[in-house]
Amino acid sequence: MDDLCRELSEALAANVEGKAGYNDFFSAAVLVPLIVQDGELAILFEVRSTQLSWQPGEICFPGGRIEKEDGSALAAAVRETQEELSLAAAEIKILGALGEIISPIGVKLHPYVGYLSPLQPIEPSQEEVAEVFTIPLRFLRAHKPIVAHMEMGTRPLADFPFSLVTGYSEEWRARKTYQVSFYKYGKHVVWGLTAQVLQEFLEIYKTIDDK
Repeated sequence: MDDLCRELSEALAANVEGKAGYNDFFSAAVLVPLIVQDGELAILFEVRSTQLSWQPGEICFPGGRIEKEDGSALAAAVRETQEELSLAAAEIKILGALGEIISPIGVKLHPYVGYLSPLQPIEPSQEEVAEVFTIPLRFLRAHKPIVAHMEMGTRPLADFPFSLVTGYSEEWRARKTYQVSFYKYGKHVVWGLTAQVLQEFLEIYKTIDDK
């Protein structure tokens, strides 16, 4: 029995080590980039290239999947920001982290806040970014988001063994309702996880701006 327990212990340890950070959740990191635009502090956003397979054309912060080579979520956020905005590490000053988000659709997101001081006009990677734009913090503070709600549910598929769980419904079952915020600025609409991260940052910024 001792040998069996030892072998199980080793197998369990190897199982955890092999899957650290790469379980059923998509682990990603983003940077909320502050920048001075036209003499005032603003937040920079990206519009994802329509050629991308995941969320093409959507508005987001710089960032992406945390790769094994990154070593940390922060390193991933900085790397992705450098690649997507063609910036050097010295042009990005990390100010801190926001709360980790586990989304209802299975994304584990690590958001950070940074200040950009580009030496040249930003020229984003054309492969990943269709365009960049900024929204002044003054505007974001003055305009509350539109708030809506979404519902997630479950429904058994064709291979579900109904005979084993008598009376189990074949219909959709509501499981969770969650809030979705929308920030509209000109032709752009910031929503989803990006808006959720933005909202948390604005709450923190408000405590400083109100002093």
